[in-house]
Amino acid sequence: MGKYTNLAKDIVTNVGGKENIISLKHCITRLRFKLKDESIANDDILNNMDGIVTVMKAGGQYQVVIGNHVTQVFDEVNQVLGITETTDSNSSEEAGEKQGIFNAFIDVISGIFQPILVALSAAEVIKGFNTLFVSVHWYSQTSGTYNY
Repeated sequence: MGKYTNLAKDIVTNVGGKENIISLKHCITRLRFKLKDESIANDDILNNMDGIVTVMKAGGQYQVVIGNHVTQVFDEVNQVLGITETTDSNSSEEAGEKQGIFNAFIDVISGIFQPILVALSAAEVIKGFNTLFVSVHWYSQTSGTYNY
């Protein structure tokens, strides 16, 4: 019995049980459920549970925001559901067909930019520090440090 077993059981119960879950994936901070009927899920109970940040509904998914320990919770939820293999090519193909052209295009674009997003963010932070240092007169706009 893992550290997040009780949380996983509570999540499965409050999204409508095993019968209501079509598929489950996760990203960096969220469990992403595809549910048969989202109205069965108990949003209020899930929002007030320890270990859950919030619940969102977007893109045909019922998203339970967990935080940094999402992979451990995901593994526990899979054990509760009795899923041994986390990837299923048939379900991903079906999801792609139902997704639509616009959503597939957005997925491709976000997939392209996600790996470089950290580097772009770091560069902007460095530029911000550079501007700050010039404005507090630690060095001038003509210095070599500013030009790099």
